[in-house]
Amino acid sequence: MNDNALHTVEARIREQVAAFCASDQVPGFVAGVHHGGEQIIVAHGTANVATGAPMREDTGFLFGSVTKVLTTTLVLQQVDQGVLDLDTPVVAYLPEFALNVPGAADKILVRHLISHTNGIDADLFFPDAKGRDALKTYVAGLAGGCGTLFEPGEQLSYSNGGMIVAGRLLEVVTGLPFPDLLRRDIYGPVGMRDSSTSAEQAILRSTAIGHFPDPETMAARPTGMFTLPDTWGPAGGTPIGTVADLLAFGRTHLAGGISPSGTRVLSAASTALMQQVSFDMRTPNVPPMGMGWVCYPFGDTTVLAMSGASPGGVSLLCVVPEHDLVFTAFGNTPGAIMLQDQLLQWLLGEHLGVAIPALVTDVQPDADLTPYVGTYRSDQLRIDVSIVDGQLEERTTYEPADAAQERIFTAFAGGSTAAPPQRYVQIRPGLFAPAGYPPQAFDGYLRLLLVSYHDVRDGQARFRNGGGRLARRA
Repeated sequence: MNDNALHTVEARIREQVAAFCASDQVPGFVAGVHHGGEQIIVAHGTANVATGAPMREDTGFLFGSVTKVLTTTLVLQQVDQGVLDLDTPVVAYLPEFALNVPGAADKILVRHLISHTNGIDADLFFPDAKGRDALKTYVAGLAGGCGTLFEPGEQLSYSNGGMIVAGRLLEVVTGLPFPDLLRRDIYGPVGMRDSSTSAEQAILRSTAIGHFPDPETMAARPTGMFTLPDTWGPAGGTPIGTVADLLAFGRTHLAGGISPSGTRVLSAASTALMQQVSFDMRTPNVPPMGMGWVCYPFGDTTVLAMSGASPGGVSLLCVVPEHDLVFTAFGNTPGAIMLQDQLLQWLLGEHLGVAIPALVTDVQPDADLTPYVGTYRSDQLRIDVSIVDGQLEERTTYEPADAAQERIFTAFAGGSTAAPPQRYVQIRPGLFAPAGYPPQAFDGYLRLLLVSYHDVRDGQARFRNGGGRLARRA
C-alpha cells in the first residue's frame, strides 16, 4: 500500500472517530489498521473521564472476548505438539469436568469447546474467584448449577463456558496457570510487549476504563468494575493490551502462524483450521463459525472477526486474509460498536473496494407469528415473546442465581437487570429485525441485532437465537 493511501485511511478514521465521539458521547476511541506492510494507529479523546487521562496510541484496554481467539490459538498449539487431540472427549484430560445433567459432559469433545458447539448452558455464570484456582473453581461450579442447551455438535451458540473450560484444560495439560501460559506462548512469541492479565500490571501504564451512559443525562460515567472475575480470564475477563499488540496478533494469523518478528507461533495447518467454517446455522444473524474466529461473509470476502465487551467498553479485531488487512479498535462506551461497524464497512467498501451486498432486502410479514410466542431460557436469562399490535415483542429479564452473580452481572451491564421491551418486524419466517432500524443497518457487524427462531415442531419454535446465543423454549 502506498503512503498516500495510508494517509487517506488515517485521515478518514480520524474524521469519523471525532464526529462519532462528539455526537454519541463516547469519551475515547483508539483504532489501528495494518495493510500491505504499512500500519497506522489513531487515538482520540479521553481514556478515563474520572481522571481526564488522554486516550493515546499506546493506551491499553480490556480485550474482552477478543481473548477467545488467543485461547483458541493456545489450544491448537497443544494440538500441534501432540498433547491434545481435537476429537478426544474433554473428560479424558479433565476428569472433573461435569454438568448437572448426568453424562452430558462426557460427550463434549475438545473441538466443541473452541467452535461454540458444546451446548454448555453457562453464558452468564460468573463465579467470583481470584488467583491460581479460579478456573478450577469455575469448572467445579458447572457441575452444580449448569446444564446443556443442546447435544454437542448439534447447534451453534456463542459459548463463554466452553472457552473457560478450554482454559482450565490448558492449565491441566501444561501445568501452568492460564495467565502464565498466555504470557509465555502468545504475548512473548507474538511480540505483544504491552499486554498483561491483571489490573495490578495495567495500572503501571496508560490504561483505559469503560463508561456507561447516565440514564438521565446520557453523559458517560465511569464503570464501577474494571475487569470481570479471574474465572472469566480465557473468555475475556482479564487480558489487557494495546492496539499495536492486537495488530501483531492479527498479522500472525494473516501470515500462517508466523509472528511479525518471524517466530512460529502456530502451525500453518492449525492457523488455516481456525479460519475454516466448522459450523453454519445458515441464517444471516449468525455468521458461520470457525475455531475462535467468527467468519463474517461480506459478499465474496470473508472477515475473520471477534468483538469483546468489557464493563463499559467494546473491542474489535478483524482479519481480512484476501486483502492482507488487519483492523482493530476499542471504544470506552458500549455504543462504540456502532463506530467500529462504520469503520469496518468503510475499510471494506471504500478502501478495499469490496462489494457489500444488502443483507436485508425486504420485509415479508407473515400473518402467523404464533410459532415464536412463548418463554425462552438460557443460563439466568428469561425472554418472554408475545404478539403486540401485530409484531413480536420481546421482554428480556436477568434472573440471578445468587447475590454474587447479580452484583457482577449488573456491574458488567451498567446497573440493569431487565431490558426495555423490544418490538421486531418479520423479514421472513423465523427471521426478525428490531423495529425502527433501516435495512442497511444490518449489512455489517450489526447483523447480530437480528433475531432468528429455529427447529419448529408441532407449531412451536424450540430455540431463539439473538446475538449468536441460543435460548431454549421453557
